[in-house]
Amino acid sequence: MTSAPGLATGQSTSSSDHASNDHKFLGGLREKLKDTYLYDAKIKATNLKHKLGKFENILNPNHRHDEKHEQMTDEKRSKIAESHRFESFAPEHDGNLIKWYVDGRDYFWAVSVALEQARETIYIEDWWLSPELFLRRPPYYSQEWRLDQVLKRRAEAGVKIYVVVYKEVESAISCNSAHTKHALEALCPEGTKGAGNIRVMRHPDHNIFENAGDMTFYWAHHEKFIVIDYALAFIGGLDLCFGRWDNKQHVLSDVHPSGVQHEVFPGQDFNNNRIMDFKSVQDWKSNELSKAEYGRMPWHDVAMGVIGPCVYDIAQHFVLRWNFCKRDKYKRDKDYDWLLMEGTDGENEDIVGVQRPKYPVGEYVKHPLSPLSSKPLRPDQGTVHAQVVRSSADWSSGILPEHSIQNAYIEVIRNAQHFVYIENQFFITATGDKQAPIHNQVGSAIVEACVRAGKEGRKFRVIIVIPAIPGFAGDLRSEAATGTRAIMDYQYKSIHRGEHSIFEQIRAQGVDPTRHVFVFNLRSYDRLNFTPALKEQEQKSGVKYQEVQRANAEEIMSSGLHSLDPTDSHDHVIKGHHHGSDDAGNDERERYVDQERKFEAQRQAVGLEGDDQTRSKDSIAEDALDGQCKVSDETWEDGKLDSEKENFVQEELYIHGKICIVDDRIVICGSSNINDRSQLGFHDSELTMVMEDKKPLEGTMNGQPYTASYHAASLRRILWREHLGLVPPQPLDASQDPNAQPPGHGDNEWLQGDEHDALVADPLSDELWHAWTERATTNTEVFRWLFHADPDDNIKTFEDYKSFIPKEGHKQGHLHDMFMPPETIRAELDKIRGHLVWYPLDFLRDADMAERGLQVNEFTESIYT
Repeated sequence: MTSAPGLATGQSTSSSDHASNDHKFLGGLREKLKDTYLYDAKIKATNLKHKLGKFENILNPNHRHDEKHEQMTDEKRSKIAESHRFESFAPEHDGNLIKWYVDGRDYFWAVSVALEQARETIYIEDWWLSPELFLRRPPYYSQEWRLDQVLKRRAEAGVKIYVVVYKEVESAISCNSAHTKHALEALCPEGTKGAGNIRVMRHPDHNIFENAGDMTFYWAHHEKFIVIDYALAFIGGLDLCFGRWDNKQHVLSDVHPSGVQHEVFPGQDFNNNRIMDFKSVQDWKSNELSKAEYGRMPWHDVAMGVIGPCVYDIAQHFVLRWNFCKRDKYKRDKDYDWLLMEGTDGENEDIVGVQRPKYPVGEYVKHPLSPLSSKPLRPDQGTVHAQVVRSSADWSSGILPEHSIQNAYIEVIRNAQHFVYIENQFFITATGDKQAPIHNQVGSAIVEACVRAGKEGRKFRVIIVIPAIPGFAGDLRSEAATGTRAIMDYQYKSIHRGEHSIFEQIRAQGVDPTRHVFVFNLRSYDRLNFTPALKEQEQKSGVKYQEVQRANAEEIMSSGLHSLDPTDSHDHVIKGHHHGSDDAGNDERERYVDQERKFEAQRQAVGLEGDDQTRSKDSIAEDALDGQCKVSDETWEDGKLDSEKENFVQEELYIHGKICIVDDRIVICGSSNINDRSQLGFHDSELTMVMEDKKPLEGTMNGQPYTASYHAASLRRILWREHLGLVPPQPLDASQDPNAQPPGHGDNEWLQGDEHDALVADPLSDELWHAWTERATTNTEVFRWLFHADPDDNIKTFEDYKSFIPKEGHKQGHLHDMFMPPETIRAELDKIRGHLVWYPLDFLRDADMAERGLQVNEFTESIYT
């Protein structure tokens, strides 16, 4: 062997020996340097390199899927999806226990009970989360049930709370996720009980220096779900945010002569987007909409509570999202851990987005915190066969596009035999490939189902219930409403305008679409209880009722408000830093308290000493429901009905649920709208469930014996009864209502067996259809005559709009003709039952609804579809 130069004979070595020695030397050196600033500097330099390296992603949009290990992960996920129905990431599961929740009172009460029982972990994913949301009402008497206070108690009890919220484009949306993050993470400051137990991520980021190649301005995280202890989950259309709480009567009024402490909607929770959008949501008391002048916009929504194997799949979607956001935005932040998941760990941890960088920052924490085997995830919890489906892609979850929600909608609707019932916030869909920029094919499935039924001579209906005005706008004639009109234009073209619409595609195949497809809205009325005595109290005190409502909001919401700096736009709060002693905040509170004292000091002088002194009801919205008083029999405080007229109001009942019920057997419910944003997979991210209860409910379909699914049929019946006004009003206290408890705490009740249940039992009965359409017709005519409620079939052009509702001199939502005799007004309102009205198919039929320009063009149109 030749001696190496410089070495004595007998000390020769190979290159591998050199490498081995070098490795030992460098490894030892690394160990010695590990606790020194040089090692920390190297990590920071490496992290900075990767941070700046994101600029390279501009030229490589496929950068999450181009390396071998990434492609292997993609292939693994694809094979899993291909083995499942609808090509979903999640399999079908038997044995789920699932409850439905209709409207916010029931849902938020159930959530409050479940959160309070959390022992280990809470996952929350929301488009918008308001920390100051009251889960129970009235707020003055339910302050411990404010969302942030519930989460604070659980964090102090040791529960780990993980929240992901959509980070909005501030110039376009007012939900202020920075406030959400700061308010929640400041609940348990360093050095206090529960410190570090609440972590909030906001995504996607809009910082060009950190996310140059990964930014999205158009699309949103739109899921709304909660997972508690891997034991139960909630999923549906309800965000934990302002404006969503409501009950079956859908009140518009929140004026209380007996005392402002009886308010149901404090601060910005009282909102009407047709008049004014949310503003400065970090400041709860900021509310420029006067309850003495306007009604709120009522809210209709649907959600589910789940116990069983599907809970694991909902949790898996959250863990994937959390780890993706960790990778995308918080990779170098030690406050945010990687989440491992039992069942998808080890060699499969990449399925839920776990990464192991060379210099990891943050811990690797395995969930659930107690063994998975101890969780109620076995397929014997209930009788519902269910599957989780989603819309998700590279920007939202770091995966290849998945549109299993659209696949589910198409297949379930296409196979419908009797009826399809849809409630959705939007309805924008295509019947083929000729309706650009619309691409989702839910409309084609509707056409196929209707044509097949028509040619077979089979009774078949598609009933669609959507908002009168999707999205929010003031006057629909204004330039600011161009985007809203564009959405409405796309909806009309989806339904019946143009040769590629659903109606015309059905008609083109020799079937009459008017026998099969029907579209409706919901609308509500009320009376503001702003009585002559209250007006006198304003005059004598020199304080407006609006100031008193602000004072009430300040009183019950000030904790948590003034501990935050609303000007701080960074993602991190200064740990332990508070502004609770801020003199300006104290001065403001004192001013509000003083205003309220002045107002209350005049109570006796105007004859309002107590509750028994108020003769008129705070709301008459309940009069549209079953077994209630007629409006014509209602008392008005001073008996002078002319002073009552200016207090009658109406508003669209905003439909926000995302529900599809087919043949009383299958239910689709989640966060997904019927539009491209929700359905395509690579736009907004969504999570939804497809459910079919194996528990039978015997009944009839079109007069013939029929076995329905218990879950689907009961939900459909309670929804239709609410819309027809065949349910009683709900009290604020839901403690004894099984429909307002979490799954596992009693089954859903739906007034089974009474006379109204018999009416709605058969969804295709002639008697029910006559009652449904007549009710919609009567309600529509009364709202048209008394209020000139828009949109309306009589408005076919913008010129028609001028004569139907003058731009000047008419207060939004109020009576159109103040000279109408009060007895006539009351008698007409007596005719309204429930909230069902016809959708105005002829609205602006002869006008250019969405003129092309800066707001609507080839670059922006996908935002509206």
